[in-house]
Amino acid sequence: MAYLSRRIQGVQPYKAGDQPEGECVKLNTNENPFPPSPAVRAALNTQVDRLNLYPQIESEDLLSVIARREGLQESQVFAGNGSDEVLALCFPAFVDEDRPIRMPTLTYSFYPVFASLFTLPCTRVAMKGLDIDVDALLDGDGPVILANPNAPTGRALPLSVLRQMAERQQKKGDLLIVDEAYIAFGGESARPLLDEFDNVLITRTLSKDHSLAGLRVGYALGSPALIDGLRRAKNSFNSYPLDRLACAAAVASLEDEGYFAACRDEIVRTREFFHQRMVALGFEPNPSCANFVFMRCPGVPGKAVFEALKARRIFVRRFDQPGIEDYLRITIGSRAQMEALLAALHEILPALRGQGKEC
Repeated sequence: MAYLSRRIQGVQPYKAGDQPEGECVKLNTNENPFPPSPAVRAALNTQVDRLNLYPQIESEDLLSVIARREGLQESQVFAGNGSDEVLALCFPAFVDEDRPIRMPTLTYSFYPVFASLFTLPCTRVAMKGLDIDVDALLDGDGPVILANPNAPTGRALPLSVLRQMAERQQKKGDLLIVDEAYIAFGGESARPLLDEFDNVLITRTLSKDHSLAGLRVGYALGSPALIDGLRRAKNSFNSYPLDRLACAAAVASLEDEGYFAACRDEIVRTREFFHQRMVALGFEPNPSCANFVFMRCPGVPGKAVFEALKARRIFVRRFDQPGIEDYLRITIGSRAQMEALLAALHEILPALRGQGKEC
């Protein structure tokens, strides 16, 4: 560990899902099973001969499209390399050493990593089963961050609850950050709150709903003061975070609303079909508002199912965390991918039943 800072020595990095090569059924990283809009290819071609030039510093063309879609001013929109970078910048921009950022214990596992990296305090608030304990989350000073729909459960808080949270945070002079990575697939967006509150920041990504995980485009919506905070953090780190290809692809994809809606609707239909089939197999799926389902099979160890599927080159996600170690998070892929998973489970489960305890 020579030459490493104490800060980086103490960080436990985020662990992403497996990225297997070759033939497989990949349902572990919540990617969209459909290719991007056909308009993306043409948009990329317009930029190839301009890659010798830096991109726009603030991705102004992209901000303009997002602002128009959301009914906001460009000063209320920020863009970055996927929502992960946007979320990371929230920590130095909005968290102080004497006011811990508060988050549920069961949430996107990158949040505590960001806090650790920037040596900022965080408070992890216990859940009520698989539900966020809203009162406990707000019972303290400091900004609050949550994913809605939540990861990895897929459950979503209604807009009425988000409004109450924003109001309670505002009375304390604190921020509410709502990570809407999966909002396109269900649930109520916090977007209306931006017309009422100046302490709400929404982050989103085009990785899931617009099939652009490979280009890394995310953005934030909020008051001009909050967006200025993100820009100050970004411009102290990387003035050109989004390249020309990513911006052009994002603009083309956002403008092709028909293609986006068709793909989203098919994913939602497949999610409902898969939910029903898994119930028939004996699984207990959570009601999901995301492009994944979070479920367990009582009496069957989650690790055993995970490993048996992996041996067949079918990849799902499992979190080795107390209380959810028997749950699997399964991305909603194409109908053919979900049928392949179901067929494998029909063969796997009889040998695995009874190995675990009922819970």
